[in-house]
Amino acid sequence: MNEMIMKQLLNKNERLINMVIERVKRDYLDDIAIIGLTGSFNTGDFHEKSDLDLIIINNTDKGWEISDCFILDDVGYDIYCTPWDTRIHEQSTLESPNVSSLTELKVLYYAKPEDLEKLNEFKRKALDALANPIGEACLHRAKKWIDLAKLAYSDTMLCEDIGSVRHASADVLYNLVNALVSMNNTCIKRGIKRYLEEICSLRYVPDDLESLYMSVIEANTIEEIRIASFNMLKSVTKLHSTMCDSFIVRPAPTYDNLKGTYEELWCNYRNKMLNGVLTNDAPYVFLSAFGAQGYLDEMAAKIGTKKFNLMQYFDASDLIDMQEKFLEVMGEYEEEYGKVGRKIERFTSFEQLYAHFMNC
Repeated sequence: MNEMIMKQLLNKNERLINMVIERVKRDYLDDIAIIGLTGSFNTGDFHEKSDLDLIIINNTDKGWEISDCFILDDVGYDIYCTPWDTRIHEQSTLESPNVSSLTELKVLYYAKPEDLEKLNEFKRKALDALANPIGEACLHRAKKWIDLAKLAYSDTMLCEDIGSVRHASADVLYNLVNALVSMNNTCIKRGIKRYLEEICSLRYVPDDLESLYMSVIEANTIEEIRIASFNMLKSVTKLHSTMCDSFIVRPAPTYDNLKGTYEELWCNYRNKMLNGVLTNDAPYVFLSAFGAQGYLDEMAAKIGTKKFNLMQYFDASDLIDMQEKFLEVMGEYEEEYGKVGRKIERFTSFEQLYAHFMNC
C-alpha cells in the first residue's frame, strides 16, 4: 500500500471516529462510557478495504441507539455497542475468544474517569489471567471449545449437502483454534486472516498442525471434509488429554471425599443391573451400564478413584458376563474405602439404621 492511500485511509478513519464521538457528546453523554479502537487498524495489519473496528461500551440501554451499519467508499462499517456485563466481562475471564479486543484496546474517548478505571480493571483481570501458568483453568476452557467442535463434527456427519457439511467443518476448525489458544493460555491478536500463523507459533500444538488445518480447507468432497475434520478434532483432543495428564494434579481419594460414593453407586445402578440381567432386558442393562460408567468417570475426575472401562464388557447376547464385570468393578471400588479406613454404611435392620441416622 502506497503512502498516499494509507494517509487517505487514516484521515477517513479519523473523521469517522470524530463523528461518532461528536454524536456521543451530543446525544449519549450519560449512556456511552468508552469508545476504543481495535482490529486491523490497531494492529497495523490492514488493507485498502479494511473496516474500522470500534468498541463502544454502553452504560445504558439508550446507548444502543447509536448503533448503525453503513457502506462508505465501498467499505462496510458496523457501529455497535458492547455492554460491560456480557462481552467485556467474558473477555476479562478469557471465556470470549476476542480477549485482545480488551487487552489491546486503544481508548479514544471516555465519559468519566471512573469509566476508564472500570475498563482498566477488566483489562487487568484479563492480563492477570493470561499471565497464569498453563493449568486446570485454561485446560478447562479448552475443553468447552473441544466439546463445541465435537458438536460441529456431528453436523458434518449428519448433513447431506456439501455446503452444509463444509459450513460445519468451518465450525469445527473455528472451535479448535479457540481450544488451542486456550490450551496455551493466550489469545488471538490479529483476527481470522492470521489464525493459522498465530496458532502455529504456539508452544503446544499437534504435530503437522498446518497440514491438518489446511486439509479441512482444501477438502473437495463430503467424505474428504469429514475425514479432514475428524483428523483435526482427534489431534487436538489427544493433545488436550496429554496436557491434562501433565499439567493437572489428580486428586487423591480420602476418607472424607469418598464418603457415600460407594453407597451411591449401589443405590443408583447395582439393583438396576441385576434386575435387567434377571429379566434378560438388554436395553435396561445397557443404560444402567451407561449411567454407572458416567458416575465412575465423574468420581475418577473429582476424587481420583481408579478409572474403569465398564462399557467394554457389554454384550447384549451375554448379560451374565456384564453383571459379573460390574460386580467386580464394585468390589474394586469398595477397596478404595478400605485403603482410607472407611466402612460402608450398610444396615441389616431399620432399628440399626434409625439409631445411626438419628445420632450421626
